[in-house]
Amino acid sequence: QVQLRESGGGSVQAGSSLRLSCLVSGRAISGSTMGWFRQAPGKEREFVATTGGFTEYADSVRGRFTISRDNAKNTLYLQMNNLKPEDTAVYYCASCPIRYVNGVAAAEYDYWGQGTQVTVSS
Repeated sequence: QVQLRESGGGSVQAGSSLRLSCLVSGRAISGSTMGWFRQAPGKEREFVATTGGFTEYADSVRGRFTISRDNAKNTLYLQMNNLKPEDTAVYYCASCPIRYVNGVAAAEYDYWGQGTQVTVSS
């Protein structure tokens, strides 16, 4: 059974940094496409970043967020710098068993974590 567990969320002020972690069990992330998505209150879930065969970021986070993975720890990370109030959302990690996919569409992923809350105040 594949399980994803996010951690590292919290409440910070604008301009601060956070690092989210996603520990994966039941599937090796080295052979997977991994992604981060977020959902703000009253909005649809949106793509943030992906890594696998390709690395891509949403325009709203490019240059501020960095996605990375530690295959030995089977853990995905999202380093978030210069956080803005509009980054406030529940952040989800997701896993796709195929490495070389686009990774931007939520439908490409078959397993999701439970989410971790990030709140940025101005």
